[in-house]
Amino acid sequence: MITLKNVDFSYPKGAQIVRNVSLNVARGQVVAVMGPSGCGKTTLLRLIAGLLQPSVGQALLLGQEMPYDDAPALRVLRGQMGMLFQFGALFTDMSVFDNVAFPLRENTALSMSEVSARVMKKLDAVGLADVADKMPAEVSGGMARRVALARAIAQDPKIMLFDEPFTGLDPIAMDNIAQLIREQTNALNAASVVVSHDVHETFAIADYVYIMHKSHILAHGTPEQLLLSEDAFVRRFVHGRDVKKELV
Repeated sequence: MITLKNVDFSYPKGAQIVRNVSLNVARGQVVAVMGPSGCGKTTLLRLIAGLLQPSVGQALLLGQEMPYDDAPALRVLRGQMGMLFQFGALFTDMSVFDNVAFPLRENTALSMSEVSARVMKKLDAVGLADVADKMPAEVSGGMARRVALARAIAQDPKIMLFDEPFTGLDPIAMDNIAQLIREQTNALNAASVVVSHDVHETFAIADYVYIMHKSHILAHGTPEQLLLSEDAFVRRFVHGRDVKKELV
């Protein structure tokens, strides 16, 4: 469903942000890209979404190369993709209902009644059917993130991308979002990529994890395999302070 082959990326006259990265995501998988701030993981997500073009290497989506020079084809491809932005990125002047309805109204020929039924189905899937008429400012941060997730799955995407979905949430809201990501990936049989630095929540739902450090993939494996890694950086990242003390 998603393949990167030996991908490099750097801005013109800038430092290399992604270096020789290869990864694969299959249907029904939640794959995490993790690492400290500034390691290149959000840039990697933009490469997967086709928002950036690799300087070197190949990016394939649904078995085909990204049609970077064909805007209509790229738009069609992105129509099969759902994105949950960091902090949700809801339209503040639209109701919860209209936020979720937005991609359906923009990208489909569904009737008003069909849009309404789809929106309420997706809000019900994230447990928020009762707040459809509220404005984003009237719901909590955790609820707003769930609204954003409902919008991301509105078109039943084959690929779902999540950019730091747990940032700024309390532990209960984090757990809710994590479980919804897993549930919706299963329900849609989608390929999901989660960019995060939150080890506990991400490891709980991920099938496979890539850990980035200094622009490249330092390690990859199942959560269970990475928890047993002997690499000093991986141990520090995965286990936290106790391991840091050991490494001093």
